[in-house]
This record gives sequence, C-alpha cells and structure tokens, in this order.
Amino acid sequence: MTRSLRGIFDEDAELYDRARPSYPPALVRALAAQVDLDADSRVLEFGPGTGQMTVPLAELGCHVTAVELGPSMAAVARRNLRSFPRAHVEVAEFEQWPLPREPFDLMVAATSFHWLDPATRLTKVADALRPDGTLALVTTHHVAGGSRDFFVEVQDCYERWDPTTPPGLRLSTDAETATDTREFEEFGRVESLRFPQEITYTTRTYIDLLLTYSNHRALEPAAREGLLDGIRELIDTRHGGSVTKRYLHELILVRRGEGLRRGRGSRQGGETRRDGGY
Repeated sequence: MTRSLRGIFDEDAELYDRARPSYPPALVRALAAQVDLDADSRVLEFGPGTGQMTVPLAELGCHVTAVELGPSMAAVARRNLRSFPRAHVEVAEFEQWPLPREPFDLMVAATSFHWLDPATRLTKVADALRPDGTLALVTTHHVAGGSRDFFVEVQDCYERWDPTTPPGLRLSTDAETATDTREFEEFGRVESLRFPQEITYTTRTYIDLLLTYSNHRALEPAAREGLLDGIRELIDTRHGGSVTKRYLHELILVRRGEGLRRGRGSRQGGETRRDGGY
C-alpha cells in the first residue's frame, strides 16, 4: 500500500503547493547552524514535493539536488526554484536514481522518509553521503492543541466514513509524541530538536489541506465526499468557519558514524507512523 500511495500526491500538484504549509523558519535556521551549511555545501533532498523545504535550503545558497517521484510535483517545484540556479529537481524513483560520483554533505527528507523501503533506505543514504555527512529528517506530527474541541468532535466523522479510524482516537500531546529513532543508532549520533507550529484555517483552506493527505485521497469517492461534507458542516456550524491546527515538527540529525559503512545493508526498524496521511 505504501508504494501505491506514494505517487498519489502527483494527482493535484497545484493544490499541494497551495495548501501544504511551509516549515517553521526556526527549524531551517537550526538545520543550517547545526550542519554548518554554506554556499559550498552539497545537499540531496528526497521527496521535495513542490519545494516546501527545498526553497529555504536554496535560499541559503547551497547546491541542492532534489529527487521527486511525481513529474507534476517536480514541475511546480522547478517553478518555485526558478530564482535559484544552484538548485535543480530530478524526476525519479529515489531507490533507482543513480547517485553522482561526488558525495553529498547533507541528505534531507522532510516528512517523506517513511515512503522509503525500511530494508534498504539507510544503505542508499550511506552511499549518497560523504564519510562525515549528515542525514536530516523532519517528521511532522499532528498533536493536541489549537481548536481542541473540534479535533475531538471530528472523530465522529472519521469513524463514520473511514473504516480504518480506531474508535475513540484522540491526538497526543507534544510531551507524549516522539519519533522512534532506534533505526539510526548504528548509522551515527542522533540528535532531535522540536518545533511546534499552529496554523489557523478557514473551512475551505482546511478542506484543501485534507485533500493533500494520501489517506484522504485514497478513500472511495463517496466516502471521501461524505467525510469532507461532515467536516465542512462541523467547522461552519460549531466553530465559526475556522479552526486552528497544531503541528509538532521534529528535526532529527543523524551524524554519520562508523556503524554503517558504504554499501552495507541496514537493519529494519523504527517505522512508527501516525502522521495523518502525509
């Protein structure tokens, strides 16, 4: 199912570009400072989407290569990057993409690493990075906060229209939320920084956001329309036409060490995903 959903975002790249939020500026600044990025840095990004992280990286003056599966997503990303000649986008399945001879200083995967095969992904990362390079992951969690009552009430809509919804599901707090990083322990030293963000959406912009989530897009059309109609009515009639959503972004930095050398297989693990269908 992961592989079939992975390409679903390409169905409406313009909507994705319009609806998906950018990452907190403090997160990008922390990444640049922690990795000591400069104009000579070579950065590889997996799954750039339409450039939500790629543009801030390009603004730092780095050489950025972004590998995107969807041709429509890549076209929009290239448009967003047209002012940055040092950034370019490749259209390819990352696992099959031939790595250049010169290794990268940094590999970034912003809310995308979970789409890669856990059995082989760290081997590909090791092959892409220089011996002292860094893997930077951004994981995005949907957490309790913002319009708390709405996110409790909306579960009735999901339980009615989405059969995969666990009964009584509730969002976790920031303190209860963390990415499992055990997978990376033999790759190198792991550090995690946390950046909360709250965004207020109108009914229309919130529905647009939901239509960029893979699990919403994968619903049968009748179920998807029933779900979205219920959410529209809930926001308009009980929440004044707008809701505030809280995100928790984790910046996970894995400094390459001696645990996994180039060309060796990686161990599988650490794949826990409850991110709302990113």
